[in-house]
Amino acid sequence: MSTTAAPLDGATVEVIRNYVHSVAEQMRRTLVRSAFNPVIYDVLDFGISIYDSTCQLMAEAAGITHFLGANDHALLKLVEYVGREAMRPGDVYLMNYPYWSGAHSYDAMLCAPVFREGHEGPAAYLAVRAHWMDLGAKEAGYVLDSTDMHQEGLIFPGTRIVADGEVVRDIVELIRFNSRLPEATIGDFHAQLAALRTGEERLRQVWDKFGGATVEQAIHQVIEHGERVARRAVAALPDGTWRAQDYVDDDYVTDDPILIAVEVTIDGEEMTVDFNGSSGAVAGPVNLPIGSTLGLAKAAFKGLTTRDEATNAGHFRPLKVVADPGTFFHAVYPAATFTQWSAIVAFELIYKALAGVIDSLPASSGGDEPGFMALGNDPRTGRDFVVSNNEGIGWGAARDHDGGTAQQHPSQTTVRNTPVEVLEHKAALFHEKVELIPDSGGPGRHRGGLGVERVVRYTAPGEVLSMKKKSKTRPWAMHGGHEPEPSHMDLWPGTDRHKRVGMYRAPMAEGERFANRTAGGGGYGHPLERDPAAVAADVLDGYVTARSAREHYGVEVAADGTWSPTPERTAHTGAEPGA
Repeated sequence: MSTTAAPLDGATVEVIRNYVHSVAEQMRRTLVRSAFNPVIYDVLDFGISIYDSTCQLMAEAAGITHFLGANDHALLKLVEYVGREAMRPGDVYLMNYPYWSGAHSYDAMLCAPVFREGHEGPAAYLAVRAHWMDLGAKEAGYVLDSTDMHQEGLIFPGTRIVADGEVVRDIVELIRFNSRLPEATIGDFHAQLAALRTGEERLRQVWDKFGGATVEQAIHQVIEHGERVARRAVAALPDGTWRAQDYVDDDYVTDDPILIAVEVTIDGEEMTVDFNGSSGAVAGPVNLPIGSTLGLAKAAFKGLTTRDEATNAGHFRPLKVVADPGTFFHAVYPAATFTQWSAIVAFELIYKALAGVIDSLPASSGGDEPGFMALGNDPRTGRDFVVSNNEGIGWGAARDHDGGTAQQHPSQTTVRNTPVEVLEHKAALFHEKVELIPDSGGPGRHRGGLGVERVVRYTAPGEVLSMKKKSKTRPWAMHGGHEPEPSHMDLWPGTDRHKRVGMYRAPMAEGERFANRTAGGGGYGHPLERDPAAVAADVLDGYVTARSAREHYGVEVAADGTWSPTPERTAHTGAEPGA
């Protein structure tokens, strides 16, 4: 497209932008309504993106944030591998090669080129990434201890799975015969395919309504505007270089903690995020492909700059991400990458580096996505099951408010937990308890949000996978706030076999239990400076125990909610009204 054409008026541009965004949303609704497994239709474990002819992001639908950013990298690698000239109308390509796709092998991305009359080559690309239940990895569910890619399932580098509008039966049958859960896996493939066809039909309607060249020009203006807005936002941040580090528990092959480090530089209108101070690649499957690293950095960057705007490629042009090939944040073949919980832990590392100079940033959340997966055979149906749940955590407190309670990790955006009713319908499980954990939020002038305890009993033999990578180090607090206890799972609680674990796989007999306990958020400010009336309200609500109120906040709270300061509090703050 010639950029010398007269700009379109703002109203036309905005109408077209919303039409294209609506295409992405209709793709999302088709996927959710068509999917076979609750990881997609309940948890919303997917990413949907629309690109122009030059692979620039035009619009996306809400899903897992770093999936969406990883789609950008994956599309470029797909077009490079297949070649634009080799693509034909009606084609769909399957990619799950982790070093190109930016995710583990079960997060399968389907991509469709979209053609229009008068345009040479694809005029747009549609991408739908979603979590498939099984692609023949060495173990069912999640692979926790793989040491190379070839233990992690079937790999497709950009394989034509639909040719000229017809599904390639040989490819689908290869998937079917290599999957432990073929019905769900093939069903979800067709759900993604339906989303792509919905997107193609709706995008053609937009072209027909406004004209392809007009839509192309409008999107060009939208992306250029996105870049200007992002650059202004970066320019409003302080210049300088700041560093932070944290740890991922281990790689499940050894018990050694893994250093993750970042250096963030803001220079005028540009930001550089450099992960090269981190560990080298490790043996186990927690290494991150560069697409995943780009995705988490883009998500954090957008939260700092253009969080209130629908995303387009322009929003990320001021961002540079550095991670040398062969390191922890830039895995290369044949490094194991299946268990990418490390991306979730690393997401807030960028904010940790900047927290001292951007006072709107909160303390750490629970720092992880501490969910679980259950596997087995359900005697009610005779069918094998694999179900999972993304457990809520507390969010970190900020300068002017407490942290949110029982939220999904900040990197997960619209992702949800799996309803108890679905878990118990799909699997041989019975929930004995799901409740907030008192005192789990880090104490502070503003308190961290609370985590969740879930106690589950197996009604038939099976397995449980505890999914955590920040169970050995605490989430960080700010300005004198306290750090909360980290997430963990208690296996076989109340028995002589009791075992506290982070990432772990264990057999479960009928009647055996696990308790999943998630971290609260970090506190902000000194706890003795918290409003004592707020402390008393927390005690009455059950968020804080009377003991914690006394020990951490210096407030004695009676059963009726009346309160009085302890001598320690009085010494710190002086006499207070209402005491």
